[in-house]
Amino acid sequence: MSTPLRIGIIIGSTRPGRVGDQVARWVEEHANRLGEAEYTVVDIAEANLPLLDEAIPASAGRYEHEHTRAWAETIDQFDGFVFVTSEYNHAPSPSLLNAISFIYREWNDKAAAIVSYGALSSGVRAADKLRSTLGELQIADIRTQLAFSFFHDFENFSVFTPGEQHLASLQTLVGQLESWAEAMRGVRVAKLEAAAAA
Repeated sequence: MSTPLRIGIIIGSTRPGRVGDQVARWVEEHANRLGEAEYTVVDIAEANLPLLDEAIPASAGRYEHEHTRAWAETIDQFDGFVFVTSEYNHAPSPSLLNAISFIYREWNDKAAAIVSYGALSSGVRAADKLRSTLGELQIADIRTQLAFSFFHDFENFSVFTPGEQHLASLQTLVGQLESWAEAMRGVRVAKLEAAAAA
């Protein structure tokens, strides 16, 4: 029997007064109940990453700084991810894009889902732009997405109060994400076996 899948729920904002942490904790609570994988919140604010300061491109895998190596170790343990992203100027937050760009191999051949939040578009434009970035990292992103509105899913734009209807979408997201994460784990195993045999 294979070990349980591990899914990291990445809080994609470091802004003071952010609400992404509330969204991520809601996802963690319900995904652990609805799915078979182990869901864990990962806070990029706690990684304390500076503006990208690695001289060599991440795809080379030669990380110079200890904060980069620590971040790589954190991400490497997961089979998939839920990116919780806000929307700034029709895009994901700079802090999320910065954290993504620090490393490369640790993202490869894994699965991801996106949960967005925002004002008029509920963060969907940021999610669309994030998908193209995930593709460059060889991350397979699933179709189902949750999108929360500041006008309908937050009290006073600051306290997360999602409606019960979102749980059905989360159930679909969890099912798709775990299926793809399991498949991508098979891809990683096959690559390791091929490398060992070469």
